[in-house]
Amino acid sequence: MRNAFGIFCLLVSGMAAANALAQQEGIAKPDLLLDQKVDGLPRDAVQSVRVMTASFRPGDRTVPHTHRFPVTVYVLEGAFTLEMKGHAPVTLRAGEAMVEPPHVEMTGFNRTDGETKVVIFYVSAPDTPFLDLLH
Repeated sequence: MRNAFGIFCLLVSGMAAANALAQQEGIAKPDLLLDQKVDGLPRDAVQSVRVMTASFRPGDRTVPHTHRFPVTVYVLEGAFTLEMKGHAPVTLRAGEAMVEPPHVEMTGFNRTDGETKVVIFYVSAPDTPFLDLLH
């Protein structure tokens, strides 16, 4: 957790410095896509950081599942609809992101006529499965 927190702090301070430098011509500036408070991050001395991609054809869905830790999803292309037990459905479009809560039953869908592509970020305790299937 300390390493992940340290990296996070470095990124935040780096973003502030990048914003100051972005006033100069030819300097790239990061855009904030998501700022969401989350509970349930791992507290182990070491964490596993996984970055994955997934593609969904029209009508594709995920298996019904839960996650042990929060999952961040960013939509590259198309739209991704997430149905979570006890929550209203959420549809994210290209360029949008959200953090999926841990321990909530969910299924993701592509309900568009085109392909949907997402990037998934998962910070967990080492050797933790990405998801737990619902029976």
